[in-house]
Amino acid sequence: MIATRDRWLVSICASRTFGTSVFMTYAAALPVLLDAWHLTGTAAGSISTAFQAGYAVSLMVFSWLADRLGARRVFMWSAVLSALAAVAFAAFARSYLTGLVLYTFVAVSQGGTYTTAIMLFADRYPPARRGTAVGWLIAASSLGYALSLLLSGVALRLGGYPLAFAATSAGPVIALGLSWFALRDTPTVVHRRGTGLHFGSAVLGNPQARRLMGGYTFHSWELLGMWAWTPTFVAASLAVGGHGSGRAVELGSYLSATFHLMGLIASSSMGALSDRLGRRAVLLGLAAIATVCSFTFGWLIGAPAAVIFAVGAVYGFAALGDSPVLSTAFTEVVTPAYLGSGLALRSLLGFGAGAVAPLVFGAVLDLTNPGGVRTLWGWAFMTLGLGGAAATACAWTLPSDRPARVVAAR
Repeated sequence: MIATRDRWLVSICASRTFGTSVFMTYAAALPVLLDAWHLTGTAAGSISTAFQAGYAVSLMVFSWLADRLGARRVFMWSAVLSALAAVAFAAFARSYLTGLVLYTFVAVSQGGTYTTAIMLFADRYPPARRGTAVGWLIAASSLGYALSLLLSGVALRLGGYPLAFAATSAGPVIALGLSWFALRDTPTVVHRRGTGLHFGSAVLGNPQARRLMGGYTFHSWELLGMWAWTPTFVAASLAVGGHGSGRAVELGSYLSATFHLMGLIASSSMGALSDRLGRRAVLLGLAAIATVCSFTFGWLIGAPAAVIFAVGAVYGFAALGDSPVLSTAFTEVVTPAYLGSGLALRSLLGFGAGAVAPLVFGAVLDLTNPGGVRTLWGWAFMTLGLGGAAATACAWTLPSDRPARVVAAR
């Protein structure tokens, strides 16, 4: 199998896991930070928004540079910055303002290790195996998010949020070493741009690229909003169900981590499934399921933990499962010379939407809970479902792309 025989792929994926181990630290610590930093729902959402906005700009800039300087070179630059930013966040984030600034710095540093990895994969793997490879990359990210939540949950109990920040900041430092090991012999490739082709015709004038960018934008709204607020929602639900506040925060981190592990399973399997069944069919099914979960999940507050776990696991699977499929499909419809620039625009749109979603979620949460006690979450989660519905519509408009062997088997 591709993931077990390819040491290069394993090294890159391991680097991605440790690199993203700082991504969910704030979300995991948010139930504690709401009191420690005296945050309103809107203020709490603004930190997540700043992170996503910084990440969107980072992805755009690093992707644009990768077309001109080579994906490998840009990847390593970003890995160095990511390690420095994570350590700074752990050492100095102690208030709303310092948290806002330094968590945004973490986001700005990280963008060059995601889209550039997709570009490296596009150069290395043929389309028949690319969905599987990209699926493992996204799965590695999910493992990093789960690791972030698990480490944070333990550290919050033992030493509060400063220890959680410190424990997860080690991940990007380890990722830097793994990245160097994986890419030390990988050549830096810059694709030449042919005459008569430009960004407008290669990306903006490409109908399939536009549809995939639309789907990615709405997918990101739903996914990133869900990631930002789910640990806090689960903790609130457990508290309403009778668990003490401290225990609810810890259990909320653990349960939310399992949702990311479901995303890991989804990413590692749905990319491979799309290699067999076609990208459109998998995108359509996953987007529809995630939409139903968004419209349902928030109304379950106070439900038994088993119900929260079951619905959240399906939610985590469906909401992330289309990520590798969207990315793989995009590499197949955009010419390599403009892939970085295309991913830059896609990232700006997707993570720009993902930056707004937590803020809108938090604002709706405040409006629907005017007394300050957050017991009504359904309307806030429904704002995410609107993005899921739009992503489903975008998938529906894609042309059928079932592989010939699947059609012949019918």
